[in-house]
Amino acid sequence: MEKKQASIVIADNVSVAEGQVSVTSAAYRRIPESLRNLDEDEVKALNGKVVRKVDLLVLPTIGILYILNYVDRQNLAAAKLQGIMEDLNMSTQQFATAISILFVGYLPFQIPSNLIITKVSRPGMYICFAVAIWGTISASTAAAKTYGQLLAVRAVLGAVEAAFFPGVIYYLSAWYTKKELGKRIAGLYIAQQVGNAFGGLFAAAILQLNGVHNIAGWQWLFIIEGSATVGIGVICACIMPEFPHNSRILSQLERDMAVWRIESEAGAAEGTENESALRGLKQALSDPKLLLLIVANMLSQTQGSIANFFPTLVASLNFNHTISLLLTAPPYVLAGAVYYVIMWYSDRRNTVYPIILICVAISIVMYIIPLTTMNVGGRYFSMMILPFASVGPQLLLYKTINLHLARPISKRAVASALVNAIGGTSNIWSSYLYYAPPHFYAAFGALMAAAVLLAVTITVYRWLVLRENKRLDSGDPDQIAKVIKGGVTEEMVQLNWRYEMY
Repeated sequence: MEKKQASIVIADNVSVAEGQVSVTSAAYRRIPESLRNLDEDEVKALNGKVVRKVDLLVLPTIGILYILNYVDRQNLAAAKLQGIMEDLNMSTQQFATAISILFVGYLPFQIPSNLIITKVSRPGMYICFAVAIWGTISASTAAAKTYGQLLAVRAVLGAVEAAFFPGVIYYLSAWYTKKELGKRIAGLYIAQQVGNAFGGLFAAAILQLNGVHNIAGWQWLFIIEGSATVGIGVICACIMPEFPHNSRILSQLERDMAVWRIESEAGAAEGTENESALRGLKQALSDPKLLLLIVANMLSQTQGSIANFFPTLVASLNFNHTISLLLTAPPYVLAGAVYYVIMWYSDRRNTVYPIILICVAISIVMYIIPLTTMNVGGRYFSMMILPFASVGPQLLLYKTINLHLARPISKRAVASALVNAIGGTSNIWSSYLYYAPPHFYAAFGALMAAAVLLAVTITVYRWLVLRENKRLDSGDPDQIAKVIKGGVTEEMVQLNWRYEMY
């Protein structure tokens, strides 16, 4: 029986909107010789083997590091419940500044860091090196004796942590196709929720060391969690693979498959494109879709700021400090489960827009509850729901960024960092909203407004990308030229690429 060409079907790779890859297509012309003689079953088996290898090494490693990232970022909120404000003579306003100062260092360093990661051959080593450094800085927070020293440590901590999240999102998009990426981003956010959930439990346990060796409980918190981050970061540096084209965990045939999986979607993969970082920056800044995604992510991160003060919100229910920390865990466990369901559905149905609107609608209702009632059960119910409803759109936006602004590669790296960096500025000013418990009128009022504006912004974005698809479908060279000017490469046009999920 004659073998079917390997290019005809690639599992989890080619969607209906893009059309099947034929032997005359641009994707087929780029297929490595090593893959051309494989039949359909062999291609599927090889593709599955590559994905399984990457899943087993990349996802657990990044997940563990992201747990540490969030624990180290959020432990100041837990330290507040154990006397750091009294020991450092801080006011409520000063504590809000200590929270927000991290983002002053975090935001501007994301863009240069993501440009660097596109050019280094060992991105895993680069990320893990940053992890070990921030762990050291986090542990040194225990040595802070004044408010000014705390601010300095937090600002430096943010600058080093800037390498992690946008770098990891870019790194994942270098390995996974569009039908795989959503669930992997969900895995990253599930790890975040594990960090949030068990961070509170760990904090509750560590804070029991208060006074041991004349060291305050909040100091033990920074020492233990920061030291653990350093050790685990060093171990993970030995595990994280490189890019698909030079990965040591794959055979040559598997590397060819890993690269071609990505090339067949958008025309280029890491290691096969030589676009300069500066040109990628210019192309990102000239793309009108980027501005809308920045605004959408800023509004989404405004809602996500609730995580920075979640222990404070739970404490407003008038439980003691230990119980308050323990009660922060269930909402994040639920959020992790819902994130996976959301992204699984998004990948399976190739949709994003309606899911964002559903999350927005749910979050608006949940903001109203603490604004209008003192019922403890009702308020805690809203806190159970808010972590996934308020943060859920962020997962879908990051998936959108890495698929709609995919090429050139340097453009994707810059766009991912820009959206996260500028969007993250909301974490600075939103830190000053969480006052006047138990209703927190300013905070929940602002979050509700952000949710409404997010729905409006993402609807405008949907109109824009659907207009671009109509231009691509028209076959008119002048219309297609407009789309290319708006950020689509000629190779993507040859691949019958379309803006999907909206």
